[in-house]
Amino acid sequence: MVFEEKTLSSEMIYRGAILNLRKDKVTVKDSHTSYREIVEHSGGVLIVAVAADGKIPMVRQFRKATEQVIFELPAGKLDPGETDPLVAAKRELHEETGYTAAKWTHLVSFYTSVGYSTEMLHTYLAEELTAGDTDFDENEAIDLELWEPEALYEMIDRGEIIDGKTLAALLLYRTRQTADSV
Repeated sequence: MVFEEKTLSSEMIYRGAILNLRKDKVTVKDSHTSYREIVEHSGGVLIVAVAADGKIPMVRQFRKATEQVIFELPAGKLDPGETDPLVAAKRELHEETGYTAAKWTHLVSFYTSVGYSTEMLHTYLAEELTAGDTDFDENEAIDLELWEPEALYEMIDRGEIIDGKTLAALLLYRTRQTADSV
């Protein structure tokens, strides 16, 4: 039997530009209480874009949390008040890659880390791309690269792609491509 925790009290610990942190006192089994630290996040988008030649735009950017350059799919957060993730996906694809897409397909939405975060990531397939100029945010430094899907899958197998959202989306894309070809 699954036990649903009830919030008894909630305290905002930190309010930031990207996330908030709150501490909830909750009921747990056997009439006990415990605390949960929750990262509140507005959510984000992730894009598997596929060019006419089949190549997938990937970005490299330094990520402070890992203290390294990370190889990943184009992605970004929902802006405050933004309720349509597709609008954010179109914006982020253009900003980070310069591409616009005529065809958009929602692939999946998923929580990034259910143990402590409210972040929901909306994943899209973007096709029928038109190249254009990038429009990076003023605090972004991004390198754009185009890759054959098979090379990306080999990188996954070798453990060279370490971004979880990118792993999930590329493997989902591969599964869909395999299913479509059967």
